[in-house]
Amino acid sequence: MTDQLTPTAQSRSVEGEPRRAYRMPRLRIRGRDVTAEAGFAALVGVLLVVAALTSDTFFTQTNLTNLLKQMVTTGLLAFGMLVVILTGGIDLSVGSVVAFAGIVTAGLVSGLPIPAAMAVGVASGILFGLINGTLVARFGLAPFVVTLAALTTIRGLAFVYSEVPIAPEDPAFFRLGSALLGPIPVSTLIMLAVFLAGGVFLGRTPAGRSIIAIGGNAETVRLAGINVRRYVILAYTISGACAGLAGVILASRVGIAQPSVGVAFELDAIAACVIGGASLAGGRGSAKATLGGVLVLVVINNLLNLYGVQSFWQQVLKGLIIIAVILVQRTSRTPGRNLT
Repeated sequence: MTDQLTPTAQSRSVEGEPRRAYRMPRLRIRGRDVTAEAGFAALVGVLLVVAALTSDTFFTQTNLTNLLKQMVTTGLLAFGMLVVILTGGIDLSVGSVVAFAGIVTAGLVSGLPIPAAMAVGVASGILFGLINGTLVARFGLAPFVVTLAALTTIRGLAFVYSEVPIAPEDPAFFRLGSALLGPIPVSTLIMLAVFLAGGVFLGRTPAGRSIIAIGGNAETVRLAGINVRRYVILAYTISGACAGLAGVILASRVGIAQPSVGVAFELDAIAACVIGGASLAGGRGSAKATLGGVLVLVVINNLLNLYGVQSFWQQVLKGLIIIAVILVQRTSRTPGRNLT
């Protein structure tokens, strides 16, 4: 007869010593867990010290301004991705939405007022997000499958609209992406405003709290009388709106719209969310921490560019960062991980 371990025996090691539950130490100030904030501060500090010691151009005004501008696309996509991830979903189509919104906006500038053309670009992102959300919430399709199909479909539509890059000639088109308010780009201020409003939305409104709760346990939320489908659709619509806005600003900043732009942008957005502590299982994450993840990711990218590291090695690093952060999260948040 095969011997079975009793619960008491299972809790002891081979040597007879009890297993020890291991938790990563947490930093608390006045009863508040500030481990994530302290980790971000330490990581950013290390990156800045490395930048100061290894690069003569990192702290120049030109580079810092470019860094703030580069944050915009990743930041907007990361916030939209965060809202979707909080529901337990994923949106792989954001890079394609960036391309479509940019190429449509640039193409319409010649026939419409610039604000109207930009509004159409953002509206296209909202429409794609609404479609994704409807397919996920109403028809019960897997978010990965829906948004993967949307990725290829929307990319194809961008090429259908124009196979060649479009470069608007009206100088007013470039103002949104290049204008400065003092030393800070206007586009960066727009991104920060999105994060500020998004943080209030997620933390202080019934809709935002419902989105977070859905990722924790959708069935419990449904039994509480909350319309789960409505808020899942809202989450994907917000992601589409952020991607559309990012596409418009990116086209304005670089002065040209290309149907091929935005490849792997979804990886940057996911990486920023994960670095910020968001759980890919849903139900955990914040706008403030995600903004910190964006900052860390953009500084790393900027340093790699200054060092002349090839782009494909940057992609390798981003993938490794995601894996490493998930492993750290699992170690620090699993209450009963036993060690022999």
